[in-house]
Amino acid sequence: TLPYIIWKDCVLIYKNVYSSHQNFHPHSIKIPGDITLGGLFPIHSRGPHGVNCGELKKEKGIHRMEAMLYALDQINSDPELLPNITLGARVLDTCSRDTYALEQSLTFVQALIQKDTSDIRCTNGEPPIIRKPERVVAVIGASASSVSIMVANILRLFEIPQVSYASTAPELSDNNRYDFFSRVVPPDSYQAQAMLDIVKALGWNYVSTLASEGNYGESGVEAFMQISREAGGVCIAQSVKIPREPTAGEFDKIIKRLMETSNARGVIIFANEDDIRRVLEAAQRANLTGHFLFVGSDSWGAKSSPITELEDVAEGAVTILPKRASIDGFDQYFTSRCLENNRRNIWFAEFWEDDFRCKLTRPGVKLDPEKKKCTGDERIGQDSSYEQEGKVQFVIDAVYAVAHALHNMHQDLCPGSHGVCSNMDPVEGRLLLDYIRAVNFNGSAGTSVLFNENGDAPGRYDIFQFQMTNHSHPGYHVIGQWTNNLRLNVREMQWSGGDRSVPESICSFPCKPGERKKMVKGVPCCWHCELCDGYQYQLDEFTCETCPLDKRPAPNRTACRPTPIIKLEWNSLWALVPASIAMLGILTTIAVVITFIRFNDTPIVRASGRELSYVLLTGIFIIYLITFLMIAEPGVVVCALRRLLLGLGMAITYSSMLTKTNRIYRIFEQGKKSVTPPKFISPTSQLLITFILISVQVFGVFVWFAVIPPHTIIDYEELRPPNPDLARGILKCDMSDMSIICCLSYSIVLMVTCTVYAVKSRGVPETFNEAKPIGFTMYTTCIVWLAFVPIFFGTAQSTEKMFIQTATLTISMSLSASVSLGMLYMPKVYVIIFHPEQNVQKRKRSFKAVVQAAKSLTEKQNGDMKIEPDRSQ
Repeated sequence: TLPYIIWKDCVLIYKNVYSSHQNFHPHSIKIPGDITLGGLFPIHSRGPHGVNCGELKKEKGIHRMEAMLYALDQINSDPELLPNITLGARVLDTCSRDTYALEQSLTFVQALIQKDTSDIRCTNGEPPIIRKPERVVAVIGASASSVSIMVANILRLFEIPQVSYASTAPELSDNNRYDFFSRVVPPDSYQAQAMLDIVKALGWNYVSTLASEGNYGESGVEAFMQISREAGGVCIAQSVKIPREPTAGEFDKIIKRLMETSNARGVIIFANEDDIRRVLEAAQRANLTGHFLFVGSDSWGAKSSPITELEDVAEGAVTILPKRASIDGFDQYFTSRCLENNRRNIWFAEFWEDDFRCKLTRPGVKLDPEKKKCTGDERIGQDSSYEQEGKVQFVIDAVYAVAHALHNMHQDLCPGSHGVCSNMDPVEGRLLLDYIRAVNFNGSAGTSVLFNENGDAPGRYDIFQFQMTNHSHPGYHVIGQWTNNLRLNVREMQWSGGDRSVPESICSFPCKPGERKKMVKGVPCCWHCELCDGYQYQLDEFTCETCPLDKRPAPNRTACRPTPIIKLEWNSLWALVPASIAMLGILTTIAVVITFIRFNDTPIVRASGRELSYVLLTGIFIIYLITFLMIAEPGVVVCALRRLLLGLGMAITYSSMLTKTNRIYRIFEQGKKSVTPPKFISPTSQLLITFILISVQVFGVFVWFAVIPPHTIIDYEELRPPNPDLARGILKCDMSDMSIICCLSYSIVLMVTCTVYAVKSRGVPETFNEAKPIGFTMYTTCIVWLAFVPIFFGTAQSTEKMFIQTATLTISMSLSASVSLGMLYMPKVYVIIFHPEQNVQKRKRSFKAVVQAAKSLTEKQNGDMKIEPDRSQ
């Protein structure tokens, strides 16, 4: 429906406008040519209510429009660019109003509208001859983004390319809505990107934004916030909008609100000059000079008016301006313009009057007596001030961009042809757009002119900083450039008071080594620092990870380091005490053995049962020896010997004792019943029984060897206290607490059984063999091992568990061996050495005597009589 409405409107406009052609065209400039370009310029400002146009705009209107005419002159006189083809123009005034510009731009599309003239007749009845309007192939303009947006909507319907020299609104980069729109100036999104890059280069990640209400300020801040969200790394603390008509105290409230997040010292400001000035004044009233770090857009640029008498507050402000250059050729051209040589510009007379503040005489118009008469001899730049308007360069580049596109198009479609050939008559708009987007040439300022896929020119900005302290020339100084990437000379920057160190604008300070960031929900630039405690180290800035079992965190907790490995050292008190006891026991055992061997055939040695005594003494020796194996550095051989000898020594000792007590018990029990001696009481039988009992322990150990071969391990869990600095790995054999108990369990069974027989044999006369000493030995041994169990298992949580348990085990075993040695053999050795007169053979005791003693014992227990024991042997 929209094309139809526009078609209908255009037909109506055609009928109205072309019927009064003279009433319309005085508001436009027509320059004839083979190919016509359109031009849209704000020659006049917006008029008051009910009036389209207001006052003349000398710089933004006349300068820019003359820049287009200058560019056309240069192109038409260039033999290399579009030879034999003259570019013409139709230039219109937008009066800085989007609706009026839309009405004016219908002039560009009227040639494309098929006009129905069948109902029009001359007075003589003949059809009228209507001059066909020139066909505009491309439009240069407009200036304001709102005007360009309005015009672009109609030009795209008729496929007329549009190249703007000043419109920077980010929405015009939408190639789906404004596909025929291009521009030689960078969009505001590039400016926002440049400002974001500045913020990041300064190491800031927490800033506030401040925008004047309106399209420029709000769209600029919106672009900055969107880009910062997409890029990450920068968070917005506050986004404050300055109302169009601020009330009294409004700016003081704005400063107070910015101070709610005082860490966000950086302030991104897209505001007009008046608002910038009032923000600085409010900061000065709040005694916050030097606190805020302003990053201003091109509306601040390098202007002095916003900061006059507020230099101390503005010191350090970083501002941005599109990179531009003054075109000397245009200066020469424009300053040479006068009323005589510039009749093609229909607004030049109005400009002349305004520039020189005089009045031209016109037929029928009375001269104002308060204004002087223009002589026509005035000269621009001599009799009036002149400074080239900043967008002149871009106007020239826009015209040249279309000219280069037409030149390339002509070479491709009309090779070897002079002038416009049939392939370019008419010029196809979409094809011309492709050629425009493909141009790449050096522009009027020497920089390349090209477009991206959205029709945007590359961003080129100069970056300024207002510097005042310690400077020979206070003012704005160039500190960098931005051309798709930032080049910032941070060493040339200085801040409030002349400080050259970059101030901070961050939400949270960096965490120390060994601390992780715990992010604040919804604010990715703010965090709390948490220490990686215990056995954790800092894996990355957000994660604490537990060190492997064999490692502990480094002092700064940024990595893991190997845990030191320890073992029981010989010089340790935990080793010296058990080793000393064991060594004393070994020497004593050897002394007993030597004594027994030396006096092997004496009655006392023979009466003690020489064969089993040597076996028992061997077991005692092994019990003492195991202490040194428990202290020795673990290895495969040491671990194998620990397994074998730990239970073997006790098994030998208590097997021998059990055999002795069992023999005595069986003899006396048999004596109560019969005079026939019991079986297996001979020395050979006693040895056989002992070795059978010992073999059970040996068999179990060798099964253990087969199932789990002996090896060493490093136990990192045993000594792993809360403080990782105290963590140690313990080199030990693969024998857990339970495996030690299991290894000793058989010996404990033998010990308990032996104790039971000792209790049953407690009534045997004191001087009858070794029943009583064995009984006392077993009672004492049980007490020792009952004390061992709570000590051994009660130290499981101690940091010195290994040392305590090893010492407890070895001392307990040495004590049990010492009890056996002391009670069974030391009295005999004492008699042999110190009382040899008692070591004589007496009458041999027969089994009959044993029977008599057993009966006498029974009668005594019954209370009938008292019998003296038979001491014969």
